[in-house]
Amino acid sequence: MKRKHISVKTGLLLSLLSLLLLSSCHKVEVFEDDPYGNFDALWTILDERYCFFEYKDIDWEQVGMKYRKKLTERMTSEELFDVCGDMLMELKDGHVNLVSAHDTSRYWDWLNNSPENYQERLIDEYYLNFDYRYTSGIKYKILPQNVGYMYYGSFSSAIGEGNLDQILAYLATSTGLIIDVRSNGGGSLSNVETLVSRFINQETLVGYISHKTGPGHQDFSELYPIKYKPSTRIRYQKPVVILANRGTYSAANNFVSVMKALPNVVVMGDITGGGSGLPFSSELPNGWSIRFSASPIYDVNREHTEFGVAPTDGFKMDMDLDQATQGHDTILDRAIAYIATGGA
Repeated sequence: MKRKHISVKTGLLLSLLSLLLLSSCHKVEVFEDDPYGNFDALWTILDERYCFFEYKDIDWEQVGMKYRKKLTERMTSEELFDVCGDMLMELKDGHVNLVSAHDTSRYWDWLNNSPENYQERLIDEYYLNFDYRYTSGIKYKILPQNVGYMYYGSFSSAIGEGNLDQILAYLATSTGLIIDVRSNGGGSLSNVETLVSRFINQETLVGYISHKTGPGHQDFSELYPIKYKPSTRIRYQKPVVILANRGTYSAANNFVSVMKALPNVVVMGDITGGGSGLPFSSELPNGWSIRFSASPIYDVNREHTEFGVAPTDGFKMDMDLDQATQGHDTILDRAIAYIATGGA
């Protein structure tokens, strides 16, 4: 039997459809617009639709009881927001954000206490000499060692096909290519697909996606394969090194996961920040919005990447800060040497 496979765009539509079906398959609770009603609405939305409870071994019932005890009838909106935000921190998920008129809750512990492993000014000054081409959010140049370099700072920057043609045509004479996505916080998965399609020559399995099918914590669909088709335009065929750090998150995390599985690609630097669930948004009675991970995406080995993607074996490294003061990014230096010496 032929396996079903989907693109990321189709996967997102399926995710939204499954959530709509989930809403229509059971009794919809009505919550009051008061501290208890808004808290219960938030807890219930996550309880029925968040996708990582089992994977992260979170007892959401106990978490809810712990924080509901902190509520009072006359607490201010700011006090309620703080309690709700603290509860959401228990999910350990940078994709979970509660948005009010006065603040947005956010989880940063996945990034705290990690070496930065990237200094933009250092690269601009000592490697690019403030002289590089820039389009579609991508800095690019052929370095003196005849190594191509691209820095893509955010997958929120739309990538034009014509722009990619120009970039890759310019880099065609290089002996290999470094794609630097350090401190790239993510963006659109469609940009991931557009970029990856320039490095594959046949339809390629890049991961799997699953969808919530009911309110239970284990109510998920089967894993649907996600496949990318190669671009019919200019494609790059030489060795590629991906540079990543803990600030490589969400869509950028997915990009690293996909590229790591391709032949002729090496990932260097630090483990990425993670963030692998497709986000979904809902609203509380008081108008606050909640954004959270609703559909898990897996790598080609059917493994979660929610907590990050490790570098290729043997290529885990941090920047030498003493060397950085002398104008050397030791992670980038190793990538340049790897390509310049033919993968040695």
